[in-house]
Amino acid sequence: MSRNGVLLQVEGVSKSFGALAALTNVSLTVHAREVVSVIGPNGAGKSTLFNVITGLHGATRGRVIFDGQVITGRAPEAVNRLGLAKTFQITNVFPGISVYENVRVAAQSRAPEAGRLASLWRRPDVEGTVMELLTAFGLEGRRDETARNLSHGEQRYLEICLALATKPTLLLLDEPTAGMTPGETKEATALIRRMALARGLTLLLIEHDMSVVMGISDRIAVLHFGEKIAEGPPEAIRSDPRVIEAYLGGAD
Repeated sequence: MSRNGVLLQVEGVSKSFGALAALTNVSLTVHAREVVSVIGPNGAGKSTLFNVITGLHGATRGRVIFDGQVITGRAPEAVNRLGLAKTFQITNVFPGISVYENVRVAAQSRAPEAGRLASLWRRPDVEGTVMELLTAFGLEGRRDETARNLSHGEQRYLEICLALATKPTLLLLDEPTAGMTPGETKEATALIRRMALARGLTLLLIEHDMSVVMGISDRIAVLHFGEKIAEGPPEAIRSDPRVIEAYLGGAD
């Protein structure tokens, strides 16, 4: 990590799909152990930014630096091995296997090569990681349940467990509370924040629910039509006239 504590730098990133400019000269700095949210109306470029950071999309211009290394153009698997993990807006778990096996597969992916090849073996270190995560998210009692039988909220928690099992230093959360009830959302927000503090994680998230954004974020970046129009602490963003205007007519 750089001496000034910067973990992620997005430098002048633009991304075009044909004639469509999805991102235009977007820059963002995330420091270690910060919680930074990216918000903006539908089509603002939030998911595209995440996809460029994680290697799912290449950048048309600009670069992304993670933990001192330029990762622009690297494959998602290579980016993940450096310590960057992402959850998805649509729940992305293995529905046909147990909760326990879901997390074990993810944890095993970061084990040494011999451990990955011997996937049927029970490794004590992997088992310890799995049960620690399941317990942290209240899923230990559901460990033998097939993942498809979990409630929506439990599946969202399981997906976060899968991402954490790869032992990231930076976790990107795409709509972590999407589809949750207000009670589940409040619980999830507190749990995610507590988990980040306990593990020394850095979080970068996209979230529609402004109560979540304002309650969890150290800083907020606002995108509109692919450009960053504002950045700052929650109290500044809440009253920023550019942000208010961008949300008029229906915010996401």
